[in-house]
Amino acid sequence: MARSGAADLAPSATGAAAPGGPDAVRPAAVGPTVPGPDGGPLDGLRRVDADVAGAVERELAAVLADRLRDAAAVAPEVAEALRVLERFVVGGGKRIRPTFAWWGWRGAGGDPAAAGAALRAVSALELLQACALVHDDLIDDSATRRGRPTVHVEFAGRHRDGGWSGPADRFGAAAAILLGDIALAWADDTLQSSGLDAAALARAGAPWRAMRTEVLCGQYLDVLAQATADTSTAAAMRVNRFKTAAYTVERPLHIGAALAGADDRLVAAYRGFGTDIGIAFQLRDDMLGVFGDPDVTGKPAGDDLREGKRTLLVALALERAAERGDTASAQVVTGALGDPALDAAGVDRVRDVLTCLGAVDAVEERIAALTASALDALARAEVAEPAAAALAGLAVAATRRQR
Repeated sequence: MARSGAADLAPSATGAAAPGGPDAVRPAAVGPTVPGPDGGPLDGLRRVDADVAGAVERELAAVLADRLRDAAAVAPEVAEALRVLERFVVGGGKRIRPTFAWWGWRGAGGDPAAAGAALRAVSALELLQACALVHDDLIDDSATRRGRPTVHVEFAGRHRDGGWSGPADRFGAAAAILLGDIALAWADDTLQSSGLDAAALARAGAPWRAMRTEVLCGQYLDVLAQATADTSTAAAMRVNRFKTAAYTVERPLHIGAALAGADDRLVAAYRGFGTDIGIAFQLRDDMLGVFGDPDVTGKPAGDDLREGKRTLLVALALERAAERGDTASAQVVTGALGDPALDAAGVDRVRDVLTCLGAVDAVEERIAALTASALDALARAEVAEPAAAALAGLAVAATRRQR
């Protein structure tokens, strides 16, 4: 699942970055409504279009406030624990999934009168993302996320600080599993209670269910590849396809289109565009996992290597080393994979090998080719403006980002 740090990729209708920093929490909206002071649906659309990420964040703040009240009715300790999710749901993130879904809905001619319900529905994707991040950090045993302790690390720390009984790490893992699970449950609740009519919810149900299955299956394939040390390019691309591409871009666009009642031709065009951009997005993420600046990404340099990620970048390097009979270079890469003690000098050695073997250039070429293919598919599709321009801007932002 996506491992990059917080950054706002949401473009305006012209494709420009939306204003506001990633940690600027905006006031919560009251209910799933978007009309502005003039009260008209078109005015509401324009206001969301100008800052999709901000509109999504306001919806999420309202949703989370409601859910935390429900949790407090169970026990105050539960609500206090669940507040940790605020930094995943409200306090940061790229909002890329609901943004793609929103523009998918807009590009399919979504009814302005249903904009508030559509906004609430696509915002549910961020709760699914919160679940994915919390669980992914636990699976990878990551220490930080967006420059702060991951959920399992934070709760293990609370256990130690409180002098509680039992193993602290086990408690931290249990808390992370449960918090991730409740975020997933809240995602379903938010979609179903969005205010959309039964027909729209039924149309969105198929891609929503497929997306949940695909991302969890993709996560298992990733874990399996690490366990079996499968460094083939085929395995890497299969993980990219289902772990990231499907739930990051392809299915959010599909969901937005389904909510609007799009025809099969537009859905197919969206899915083709979304698959290419989603894979390119993950390939950029893989590059940042090795070459990214920790001050920008919020993750330690080389963390993907320490976690043993079998990325396309690694697969191509090993493939090229084998073709050349360069066992020394291959050993540098394989020796670093899954080594939790890998230091900065070791990361630098791997970077040099990846560059010298041409793997870095090869991945950059794939990112460029996938982005070009996606933009061509988008240009050929009948996507209403301003969504076509916004989606093109999102595609470029997602694949050229530095965090």
